[in-house]
Amino acid sequence: MTFTTRPTLRGTFGMASSTHWLASQSAMGVLERGGNAFDAAVAAGFVLHVVEPHLNGPAGEVPAILATATDPTPRVLCGQGPAPAAATVAHFRSLGLDLVPGAGPLAAVVPGAVDAWLLLLRDHGTRTLAEVLEPAIGYAAAGHPLVGAAGQTVARVRSLFTDHWPTSARIWLRHGRPPAPGEMVTNPAYADTLRRLVDAGRAAGTDRVAQIEAARRAWREGFVAEAIDAFSRLPFRDSSGCAHAGLVTGDDLAGFSATWEAPVTLDWHGHTVAKTGFWGQGPVLLQTLAVLEALDDPAVYDPSGLDGIHAQAEALKLAFADREAWYGDTDVPGSALLSADYARSRAALVGDRASAELRPGSPAGEPPRLPSHLRADAGGRAVPQDPSTGEPTVRADGVTRGDTCHVDVVDRWGNIISATPSGGWLQSSPAIPELGFPLGSRLQMCWLEEGLASTLRPGRRPRTTLSPTLVLRDGEPVMACGTPGGDQQDQWQLLFLLRHLAGGQELQEAIDAPTWHTTSFPASFYPREVEPGVLVLEDRVDGDVLSGLRARGHTVRLSDPWSLGRMCAVARDPRTGVLSAAANPRGAQGYATGR
Repeated sequence: MTFTTRPTLRGTFGMASSTHWLASQSAMGVLERGGNAFDAAVAAGFVLHVVEPHLNGPAGEVPAILATATDPTPRVLCGQGPAPAAATVAHFRSLGLDLVPGAGPLAAVVPGAVDAWLLLLRDHGTRTLAEVLEPAIGYAAAGHPLVGAAGQTVARVRSLFTDHWPTSARIWLRHGRPPAPGEMVTNPAYADTLRRLVDAGRAAGTDRVAQIEAARRAWREGFVAEAIDAFSRLPFRDSSGCAHAGLVTGDDLAGFSATWEAPVTLDWHGHTVAKTGFWGQGPVLLQTLAVLEALDDPAVYDPSGLDGIHAQAEALKLAFADREAWYGDTDVPGSALLSADYARSRAALVGDRASAELRPGSPAGEPPRLPSHLRADAGGRAVPQDPSTGEPTVRADGVTRGDTCHVDVVDRWGNIISATPSGGWLQSSPAIPELGFPLGSRLQMCWLEEGLASTLRPGRRPRTTLSPTLVLRDGEPVMACGTPGGDQQDQWQLLFLLRHLAGGQELQEAIDAPTWHTTSFPASFYPREVEPGVLVLEDRVDGDVLSGLRARGHTVRLSDPWSLGRMCAVARDPRTGVLSAAANPRGAQGYATGR
């Protein structure tokens, strides 16, 4: 019997899996009170704002992908806010900047998460706004034991808070020090913000939809928008080393609404894998699966074997090179990127030796365009030209400097959702005192260089790493999954999907298995590091496999045995109605629950 850290949960009533046990249990509580998977996901999302403030926040973003019990067609919920109207390349150049700062108000996009969660509740939920916000209000007002990583994040930015961001210091350094692990912390200002949204809804009458719409107006056009508009005009020090005011205005908030979109999909080995569009990195997973299929060798599907790891790493490098050249909130040759012919042409580049080159393709016959911050060294490898400071990354040893959250929920009726909230981290920007949270810094993922797929444009969404996944079989949704991890999100999901869908492993077994990823492409976050040929692996990987990877030219870097991956997953068997769930044991924070 294969060892697992926990059982794969099974039941028929409902399942929730998230990156924090309080969010998972809050979701389950909503299910127990008669809510559906979407009510539960909204409750978990707002709880995550409170209990994982170093990983996401109300002014961040959330992409999600779902299917309902009455319509199995997957739909994408886009809660990714765009660049403000005043966010032009010319403005940043006028400030003497060549890069968007990695932190501070100047790096903020229009907040997207709250409007997206409320749109989900309006269109697919059944509970009232007060019911789904009750857990988050309770934890923000009465307190919760703060996870140690959040206090460690505060400790790392303590001098920034005390010297330059006093509004953040008042929230996170109340006793003159960062919160200790397990210390009870409160956020009364955010509790009041949520209460005011509930009050705005109640003032609109008893109709559930009218209440939600009133709360959305209070956020986008009322007291929240007014506070953001006023605070954004104040200059604060950012990662450029200078003080700059932000660009988000009340008009920007009023003009934004979360949207419903069609997913990008790939049929693969009897399953359909659904992802967000090319404004996110999700299609990287689909491109990688297509290349592996084009290799036409069963050995390439084993994420633990030498041939499998080598082929998967090389396919990932090719997909991420295409991400750098082609992905963005613009016209993307998506059909060509996911075509079988293109996959075969890319598969032909997978050789017996590890590549250290950045090799984007020409899917529609046009030459790829890479940012000028990349140049080729004598070996043809891409290296960063102008590094700067940044936000969430996953170090080679698995330690994160901030990151992301995830939540999956499935209910007894067959509703299912995967959501990846992020942005608006406590370390991203000064806290707005009357609201209890900061703006985000997602604009750092845009470039101040013309002609790129991710060039900064007002109203354009920054290319994001957030990447929820929904899997269907015979047209029926069977699994929702995802993970935090920035550039590692689709890499870790690839290994999980290969182990579960192709290898037949149970959810928890596939999550617990040794994990790895490559850093042989430009990172999304500053300092935009490139480590040509590097493979980062948990040191539980078989020693002979490690030796074989080195012999094939990979630069092997070992991480702690339980350090890589933050996977969550829920599943449903349409034939029997049996539900299942699993969560990542790494970090002792993610949990699944259900019955």
